[in-house]
Amino acid sequence: METVLERHSQSAWRHLELRVASERPIQFIDLTERLDGLVAAAAIRTGLLTVQTRHTTTAIIVNEPEPLLMIDFAQLLEEIAPASLPYRHDSSARVVNLTPHERTNGHAHCRALLLPTTACLTIADGRMQLGRWQRILFVELDGPQERSVSTVLVGDSR
Repeated sequence: METVLERHSQSAWRHLELRVASERPIQFIDLTERLDGLVAAAAIRTGLLTVQTRHTTTAIIVNEPEPLLMIDFAQLLEEIAPASLPYRHDSSARVVNLTPHERTNGHAHCRALLLPTTACLTIADGRMQLGRWQRILFVELDGPQERSVSTVLVGDSR
């Protein structure tokens, strides 16, 4: 879903929602190519792209998606907040923010506490200014699920 919020001469503000489907309880999903496409389609030369997850058990990070590093990240998250521990959030005594058939996901909320929910990226010369190994990763902490990511692109197309 895309919304053009405003356009003044060479400046543009755009909002786009991306759908992300995870397949595993912890998963790192590379959004970089999709975001590159968004920047290219908007023809923004200089500006900012903000990427925000809309869920409390997910995160947005900028890092290197090397497969063994992703295993290390997942292992670190499991060591910090093991899924096997009891969490008050999962207790039957909880009465706030309950939904029918809610997952037991206290561990995922604790893991999310340690990670950012947004990334703000610089656009120059029509491209996101990422380092050699940097990629924008959506981090699923309570999968598999269908998720959404909100993006706002602001810039100048001159």
